[in-house]
Amino acid sequence: MDVLTKEQRHKAMSHIRSKDTKIEVALRKELWAQGYRYRKNYKALPGTPDIVLTKYKIAIFCDGELFHGKDWEILRPRLLRGNNPDFWIKKIERNMERDRKNDKKLLFMGWTVIRFWGEDILKRPKECIKVVEEAIFENMVSDMEE
Repeated sequence: MDVLTKEQRHKAMSHIRSKDTKIEVALRKELWAQGYRYRKNYKALPGTPDIVLTKYKIAIFCDGELFHGKDWEILRPRLLRGNNPDFWIKKIERNMERDRKNDKKLLFMGWTVIRFWGEDILKRPKECIKVVEEAIFENMVSDMEE
């Protein structure tokens, strides 16, 4: 494993984007191709969802595996063996807690929340679209029942 200097790591980390990431763009292109129109980085909702289908009240988050703690039971011990484990563990646990709080707020407001892992978007975009379409269908059915 390559060990980076502090300056090299800082430069690499500074290039991590919060908007228009590769996974967001991939999912948006797929949604657009299927005829779905959306808002991106919608600040009017808690957590500023990456993609919002306002017509169906669906908020979609495209989460990176590292920063949002995918397979935390496996990732945490690996971080403990790495550089600056206290910082990284606190950071990722804070992110996970913030994600849970935002999900609760959105659900309370009547929104459907969908979270996709980046690797799922890149490897199986059609399955992600299917999940979105199922949520749209469920929302439409529940609206008709009201």
